[in-house]
Amino acid sequence: MLTEQINAAITFLKTTDLEKTTHFYTNILRLPLVLDQGNCRIFRILPEAYVGFCIQDSAPDNREIILTLVLEDVDSACIALAEAGVPIEVEPRYNEQYQIYQCFARDPNGYLIEIQRFHDPCWKGD
Repeated sequence: MLTEQINAAITFLKTTDLEKTTHFYTNILRLPLVLDQGNCRIFRILPEAYVGFCIQDSAPDNREIILTLVLEDVDSACIALAEAGVPIEVEPRYNEQYQIYQCFARDPNGYLIEIQRFHDPCWKGD
């Protein structure tokens, strides 16, 4: 079965400014850069989960992209992002529909970064 063969997951997104993107993901979110291929850079989110950014001439269509990071202390993460000058779109709040506590910020490409904690007892993630 395919799932038994998967050993990592990478989500690739477009950027027109790889240096700004690298600064944001390494210095603000503190994600390690694991591979620099010149026009594409890959950052580790978890041991087997990555996000990669590749240079594109056209601006990314970022209206429907949300990169969600799940962590326990949403408030501290949101404060740290704001203190680093990251635009906060939505302050931390509880979302009754999805049973999550969340805030939203924007990366340099305009992608929405959601920081959230699950309150749903059915959540099976770590």
